[in-house]
Amino acid sequence: MGNRDFRIEPQRLTPREQIRRYRALAGEHIISLRNLWPGPADYGGLRQSWLKDLLAGITVGVVALPLALGFGVASGAGAAAGLVTAIVAGIVAAIFGGSHLQVSGPTGAMTVVLLPVIAKHGLGVIPLLAIMAGIIVVAMAVTAVGRSVELIPFPVVEGFTMGIGVIIALQQLPLILDAPRGESESTLMAGWQTIQQADWGHAWQPLAVAAAVVAMHVIGLRLVPRWPLALISIVVATVAVVLLPITVETIGALPTGLPSPQVPDFTIGMLQDLAGPALAIAALAALESLLSARVADGMRPDLTPSNPDRELMGQGLANVASGLFGGLPATGAIARTAVNVRSGARTRLSSVTHSVVLLAVMLLLAPIVGTVPMAALGGVLLVTAGRMINLRLGRTMLTVTRADRNTFLLTFGATVLLDLVAAVLLGLLMAGVMSLRHMATYSVVARQNLPTATVEGVVDWSPEQRHLRDAVAVFRVDGALFYGNAQRFIDEVNDIGGDVAAVIIRCHQMRILDASGAVALDTALKRLRRRRIIYVIQGMNNSQRRTSVLMGATEERHHVKELSEALTWIDDELRTGVHTKMT
Repeated sequence: MGNRDFRIEPQRLTPREQIRRYRALAGEHIISLRNLWPGPADYGGLRQSWLKDLLAGITVGVVALPLALGFGVASGAGAAAGLVTAIVAGIVAAIFGGSHLQVSGPTGAMTVVLLPVIAKHGLGVIPLLAIMAGIIVVAMAVTAVGRSVELIPFPVVEGFTMGIGVIIALQQLPLILDAPRGESESTLMAGWQTIQQADWGHAWQPLAVAAAVVAMHVIGLRLVPRWPLALISIVVATVAVVLLPITVETIGALPTGLPSPQVPDFTIGMLQDLAGPALAIAALAALESLLSARVADGMRPDLTPSNPDRELMGQGLANVASGLFGGLPATGAIARTAVNVRSGARTRLSSVTHSVVLLAVMLLLAPIVGTVPMAALGGVLLVTAGRMINLRLGRTMLTVTRADRNTFLLTFGATVLLDLVAAVLLGLLMAGVMSLRHMATYSVVARQNLPTATVEGVVDWSPEQRHLRDAVAVFRVDGALFYGNAQRFIDEVNDIGGDVAAVIIRCHQMRILDASGAVALDTALKRLRRRRIIYVIQGMNNSQRRTSVLMGATEERHHVKELSEALTWIDDELRTGVHTKMT
């Protein structure tokens, strides 16, 4: 039926029933905490996929090595701190995290956050900062904050993913050109500075190595798509550089050995000073890790999706462990996670292997791995970035709806031009604004004529009431009456002729009434009272009626349930002339 004058009311619970419900919810949450820890299901299917997982882990370990060293240097803590972070945080997050495919370690976004903290408080606070941020992230996991990632709209995730792909590609320019990295905090500007500083008489050599790696991937994906192409291309490129007269930068000397774990020195004043930065780092670690895990789920929808709360637990513990070993704050890394997925990983064994490979490199293979060309690693990451930039899906996002297009473009642009946290927040803000705009657009405030069909049947003025047809204005509010359409409601209701003696406001299909909507209702009704026009509100549910009365917009006597009651109420009021006494 088109004009349904009834709705499904939410269940109303007594205080005792509410207490029982909250106890049950608390019990369910305590039971769900058991799912935040490792179990045998984490390695389901390992017998069939162990070889692919090992190969993927080795590939990611080789790719992650220069990134760990580079981010350690970029943060000011040194290459050793970056490598320690990748090893310790990587293995802890792999075991305790909620994603089968996530690879964790130091990231560029975290480096940007750390630089001003180091400038203000010194390098020695970084391990303590990692521990504090880790404890905060663990608290997020226990309180089920991770599930909120499900509220992030698809255009935000896709814009974020494609923006990260562009950033990853730009970050490889120093590697594939053997040029100094730009000093700008903006990845885009830093890339342009790198191009300007490149020595093109020499840059063609690393550029050729990177191009060869990309070409091997393109050809290999067509001929042998199941092979570990990243690892193969790196080995081939390394051998070629050793045998041919090519001069390119290599990984070089590596630190050896892990430091002993210890709790950093701290004071109460230091904890208070670092509380703000620790909270910011925790927010970035949680956000980047959850989005990275979500992107990985999208790349392998055939696998069990990640558990967001457990992922936060793993990342929190990983940061605490990294701080105890003198490392940096860590987070899930989209670039390394994407390499892991594309290399054929299926279980978390690959992420564990990645950390073991880094540890083995530190202890045993540093001289050999030191000969790997940086340009070859840049080529591998260029391929990974290209796979993250889904142009077909991007074109679709531009043509679906204006809201999706605006949200997608804003998130993408902010990811490239600003930073990851700002990009997601701006994307969520745009999505929220467009949702409110939609709600306001599809919320109807319109004049209605009788007769009309209701659950009572066709309702119209009786023969004795027909003289009221032109004297009573009927308005219908569908959807929501909230701050997005409050003024429109006021204007519509008060735009009536001078011959109108009464107004019926039908709210039987109104789903939302907030405080702003109640104030708008109060404003409209006050103007009606000044014109000595009587009114009645029909069809509000109990919650809406309570809001209206508490905000002083209406009195209980002005509310009726059915339209037929509203007609009778108006007729009685006009007959008795009560409206002439109203002020």
